[in-house]
Amino acid sequence: MPEVKLPQGTITYTDDGPRDAPALFFVHGFLVDSSLWQPVLQHLRGELRCIAPDLPLGSHRRPMEPDADLTPLGLARLIADMLDALDLHDVALVGNDTGGALCQLVAVHHPERVGALALTDCDAFDNFPPKAFRNMITMAKIPGALTAAMQPLRAEAPRRLPNAYGLLTKRKVPRTVTDRWVLPFLDDRGVRRDARKILLGLDPAVLLDAAPRLAAFDKPALIAWATEDRFFPVEHAHRLAAILPRARVEEIADSYTFVSWDQPDRLATLLRELCAPRATPRAARPRESRPEAARTT
Repeated sequence: MPEVKLPQGTITYTDDGPRDAPALFFVHGFLVDSSLWQPVLQHLRGELRCIAPDLPLGSHRRPMEPDADLTPLGLARLIADMLDALDLHDVALVGNDTGGALCQLVAVHHPERVGALALTDCDAFDNFPPKAFRNMITMAKIPGALTAAMQPLRAEAPRRLPNAYGLLTKRKVPRTVTDRWVLPFLDDRGVRRDARKILLGLDPAVLLDAAPRLAAFDKPALIAWATEDRFFPVEHAHRLAAILPRARVEEIADSYTFVSWDQPDRLATLLRELCAPRATPRAARPRESRPEAARTT
């Protein structure tokens, strides 16, 4: 995987697709990595440029610098710094879960390189984090408690429990993928330090402040939301759409939070539609002039 060195630390990422196609930048949430988007990226391969970083949200492989700002606003700054480092312009930010909250903060505080916004089920307003996961903040305050709570997830079966990943997807995610989500935290002290910093830095006031300021983001916005989500109410999708001037809501059936795994084809189709007005026809290749073949007599 390519890497980019930022002031906060080194970020690995994937970058696939034509360089002259519209670019999408995929932002995952807490305790997952870029593989969250894997099924969608497969659908979009070869059509759009897709950049998917492994952000420092608890499943990253490179710990950040000890003094890195991993508050929500600091992480939004990190995303903006990465867009700058990769020299991305007019990019579509695509977010899920905690990553959707970060996309909102980038759209408010660092919109210069952002050309469109796509939010799938994610934190919004005062639902940051959802009530079901606030006990993780309590555990982060107690040395060793979060690590002890995560230890059972070394085995595959507990990962499907409701208090783990079980209510985030309807379909089973392969172990090779959930290993990527769980093992970096369990195996690396620096990653655990970063995860605790993130949890202790969460503040609902940050999103509450950002929400009305989304009204200034006068660019295309897609809000694709699972109607059966257990943690992020679909009403929040419509509230966000009422604030964003150019937003449309697409409700997605037969899915939980991780729509990229439950309904990847549907989400890929919606992202193509979001990017279609921004796509420009590739320059036609000039026809080669060929000399007439010599006649033979």
